[in-house]
Amino acid sequence: MIEQLFSTLQKTSDFLWGYIGAAMIIVAGVLVSHQLGWMQLKGLPRMIRVGLSLLQSPSGKTQQDRGVLPRQAFFASLGGCVGVGNVVAVTLAVQVGGPGVLVWLWIVALLGMGLKYGEVYLGMAHRRPSKDGSYNGGPMYVLAEAFSSCKGWLPMFAAVLLCIYGTEIYIFGVIKEAVATSWSLPPAWVTVVLLALVVLGVAGGVKRIGTISGVLLPFFGLLFLVMTLWVLVLHAATIPSLLLSVFRSAFTGHAAVGGFVGSTFMLTMSRGVFAACYSGDVGIGYASVIHSESRVQDPAQQASLSILGIFLDTTICTCVVLLLLLTGAWQQPGGSSTLVQTALSSTFPYMHIFMPLLIFSFGYTTIMAYLIAGIKSARFLSAKYGSTVYWICSTMAFIGFSVWDSTRALVVMELAGGLLMIINCIALLRLRRSIQAPCVE
Repeated sequence: MIEQLFSTLQKTSDFLWGYIGAAMIIVAGVLVSHQLGWMQLKGLPRMIRVGLSLLQSPSGKTQQDRGVLPRQAFFASLGGCVGVGNVVAVTLAVQVGGPGVLVWLWIVALLGMGLKYGEVYLGMAHRRPSKDGSYNGGPMYVLAEAFSSCKGWLPMFAAVLLCIYGTEIYIFGVIKEAVATSWSLPPAWVTVVLLALVVLGVAGGVKRIGTISGVLLPFFGLLFLVMTLWVLVLHAATIPSLLLSVFRSAFTGHAAVGGFVGSTFMLTMSRGVFAACYSGDVGIGYASVIHSESRVQDPAQQASLSILGIFLDTTICTCVVLLLLLTGAWQQPGGSSTLVQTALSSTFPYMHIFMPLLIFSFGYTTIMAYLIAGIKSARFLSAKYGSTVYWICSTMAFIGFSVWDSTRALVVMELAGGLLMIINCIALLRLRRSIQAPCVE
């Protein structure tokens, strides 16, 4: 019964992302990017400079001390953007969709820069001061502006979906499995310790999450990127022919090869679109909630940081996919959480120690960042009881899904994310003329 239920949910998710989702991302991405003058193509270096200058600034151009530093909001958001999705979810996408997934990752990243910029810009523009000295923002407030005639039900529906999406049951299960299996630890103890660490981090809000992410992500992210690039250099001679195969697979699907079962064009596209949206938070709205807590007053300034986030996310995703394809690891048996470890093990020692640490550091920051967005969404639904009820439900979900196959948890995330993406893209289209590109000398 349960297997049939999740099989149906998976087919629904494939249809949602393969047909509706891909169309929404492309249409909304093109129109919003056109409104912004295709700044991600014409001025990407300039946009990155704007973001880097804001990270180096002690507080940005502010009028008050309400909210958190822009770099704290950025690293907290990056914790959900650069994470296990770059390693495990992208690996699973290649396993199911084939090499052509990489092209759809690039397409969504290009259009997603404009979409995510617009999401964060609108979140900042329509945020509201909170009682705790910060700000409340995100899809709920943007939807209230875009659909004022809906009498609040659409923002509340989005808040419910963000509560579901904010409970990152998939990554929680992946961390538990990776750590318990690699280090021969009792799964129950790993679950308890991980929950305790999540509670400790989230209790400090965006400021603490930003601080933790600012330490873990640069260290582990840079080390992982250097290792992956070294493997790519060793296989540099075969990259041109591989890329030709990648582009061919993107628009024709991929026949069965070795342990790979083959894919259709729609399956390749749906897996690639979802992997890009999931790892980079394109169209889903979580980043808008986090960035809205920044004390920066100019929405365009803070939104510029989202461009930098997408750029970093896509760079890591690209390296991971090429690593899997060049080493042939994507066709080998095993779970998606172990294939990257297999690919790196042929070149580097002690990967059975490093990869669980990497997955923990990436996943831990992601779980905390998503949970903050979920808590703020729950408070939107009920200022008095929302946070307490959400903590209870999310804890039960973490524990319950941790004993199941992690792919079941991913289906839940896919469906919640797909519905959020459709709603948010429609709101972006309605409000796109109010989104302004940053003014840079």
